[in-house]
Amino acid sequence: MRRWRRRLAVLALTGVVAALLGGCLRPDAADGDLVDDWPAMRAPRPFVPATDTCLPRITPVVQAGTYETVPCSRSHLAEAVHVGTFDADEAAPRPGPGSPALRAARAECDQRAREVLGGDWHAARLTLHIALPSAAGWAGGARWFRCDLSETDSIDNTRPVNRTGSLRGAMIGDSPLIHRCFDPKLIGGNLNYMEPVLCTEPHRAEFVGVYVERDMSWETFSASADGVHRRCMALIATFAAVPNNSELAYRVGSIFYPPSKREWEEGDRGVRCFLWSDDRKLTRSMRGVGPRGLPAI
Repeated sequence: MRRWRRRLAVLALTGVVAALLGGCLRPDAADGDLVDDWPAMRAPRPFVPATDTCLPRITPVVQAGTYETVPCSRSHLAEAVHVGTFDADEAAPRPGPGSPALRAARAECDQRAREVLGGDWHAARLTLHIALPSAAGWAGGARWFRCDLSETDSIDNTRPVNRTGSLRGAMIGDSPLIHRCFDPKLIGGNLNYMEPVLCTEPHRAEFVGVYVERDMSWETFSASADGVHRRCMALIATFAAVPNNSELAYRVGSIFYPPSKREWEEGDRGVRCFLWSDDRKLTRSMRGVGPRGLPAI
């Protein structure tokens, strides 16, 4: 561009000299100064990632220099379902774990994910990540956050897996992603992993729903297993249409999966609850079976 401008300037100067040598210069001719005729350059804008696109990798920090998207019809690890904006001024620090700003962003991502999926992502083999600008991007004025959804391998292994196709509407209808029945595998009396099976096959566990835990520190929550159990048992009673009374413990037990520490500190309070049949194999869903379908033993 510089070389081109210098050449124009030389040509313009040559024209002016020729006109002067000819003894006249038209009033409407160019003044020979090209710089003052160029429009002012726009102020640089911070990089903002796209939404409704798919990503070949997952990164908690997004930088313009390494930003990459792929069509959702190709193999990918995540799908960006929303890009929101922090309500923060220029002097605000970048939100970190436990900050009100990050928790508000997580709530917005959660709501948007439900709209895209057609259901609560906690109830399926899915995980939700939040991506932020780099420290340099934040210092340069970037105030966005991105909400990324990924399919996971299982309820126990929440590492994202490659998939093809958008997750839009993925929880509508009979989706293979939705948690249903499981045959838990134990080692030494401790749960090792939950093997998903058809509800018509022998099994001992079934997903019943998600409850939102009260706001507390991660340390307090981690020490409140009895309280989590009681709240899951209440969900189980509603799911199976049995009384939530002293007999419930003789009918069934509970298994629960809380958010990870990272998710908790970001504001996720969704706890997944599973019905657990310790002393008998089940061969059908326990939804709405009533006391006769799930008798006290």
